[in-house]
Amino acid sequence: MNIWIAIGVTAVGCYAVKLAGLLVPAGVLERPLVKRLAALLPVALLAALTAQQTFADGRALVLDARAAGVAAAAVALFLRAPFLLVVAAAVVVTAGVRAVGG
Repeated sequence: MNIWIAIGVTAVGCYAVKLAGLLVPAGVLERPLVKRLAALLPVALLAALTAQQTFADGRALVLDARAAGVAAAAVALFLRAPFLLVVAAAVVVTAGVRAVGG
């Protein structure tokens, strides 16, 4: 039963956040600071999530095949490769390091 309570609270919370977003006056959304935050916040959150998923294992900092894959993707991005090639480079390097390392 606790699971259903958590699901219900989460659904109500999500609806409340959406409703709050709709109730914000248009003048607030047109401010330069708000526009800049709206443009940069998703990038910052994605970068933080990527770093946490790549370099953390529980409470420990690790450098393993995932870090090599991210490094390969960074090199491909630096060379201005298409997105699918960036992803493919990361996958191939990560798989190769895992195959060599066991």
